[in-house]
Amino acid sequence: MKRMLAALGVCLATALPAQADEFITVLTGGTSGVYYPLGVALNGVYSKAIPNAKVTVQATKASVENLNLLQSGRGEIAFTLGDSLSDAWKGTEEAGFKSKLDKLRTIGGIYPNYIQIVAAKDSGIKTLADLKGKRVSVGAPKSGTELNARAIFGAAGMTYRDFAKTEYLPFAESVDLMKNRQLDATLISAGLGVAAVRDLSTSQEIAIVSVPEDVVQKVGDPAYISETIPANTYNGQTEAVKTVAIRNLLVTHSGVSEATAYAMTKATFENLEQLTAAHAAAKQIKLDAGTAKSPVPLHPGAAKYYKEKGLIQ
Repeated sequence: MKRMLAALGVCLATALPAQADEFITVLTGGTSGVYYPLGVALNGVYSKAIPNAKVTVQATKASVENLNLLQSGRGEIAFTLGDSLSDAWKGTEEAGFKSKLDKLRTIGGIYPNYIQIVAAKDSGIKTLADLKGKRVSVGAPKSGTELNARAIFGAAGMTYRDFAKTEYLPFAESVDLMKNRQLDATLISAGLGVAAVRDLSTSQEIAIVSVPEDVVQKVGDPAYISETIPANTYNGQTEAVKTVAIRNLLVTHSGVSEATAYAMTKATFENLEQLTAAHAAAKQIKLDAGTAKSPVPLHPGAAKYYKEKGLIQ
């Protein structure tokens, strides 16, 4: 009898499949931006909160690349700017989307990106108009930052042709050129306190160029709102500067299970202290009714979590 039970136990053990590993790739941005350190923090959060999760972080060119990767199933969660997400859902080719990215689903809104136009102080650049005839970096080609640059300069009545030279570079490379006096200014779209600008402000004097409210209104996109960069955000920046901000979101795709999307949503918003420890921009992440607002439908897993919290019906 004991032999029969032992044999049966072996058969049952063989018949029951082992629980499959859950693979989660977090798509971020360049390593000198805000998305990357927050993505690394999410790696730690998800690894602890989601059983059997195999979590990896991938550095990318940020919003546009992230959304295209999600559509093709090459990632499970990604950071993006709200205007890029809107363009992806519409299939705006000029913004880098050849067709409507219909598999995208929202996890939730997070912190705002601030447009930070940073100039070398000795360049004499104080206003948007002063950028004419100067050497300017506008972000990696077709990145969310570069789309922001087009929108802002267009609203100010300018084009890239107004610059003496236009560079299409990520944050770190732009800062390196400014340090070497090969660039006069760069536009960076990121959370406050972004490493690239902090680095530059400790090596040379900088000026943060204001984006007036009337320019923000002329952009004509509700994703763009007037905001202020507080004084002393960066070394030597003694006065507050008016600019424009665009909300960031975390996005997934329809192929991700409801259980996994729910777990990622819950783990993100119930471990905000770990995100804040990774980067100060996360201090602005709040779980409220605005978190569930997006140009793209919520993933059912995220919607389940927000319903539990009473944020949506």
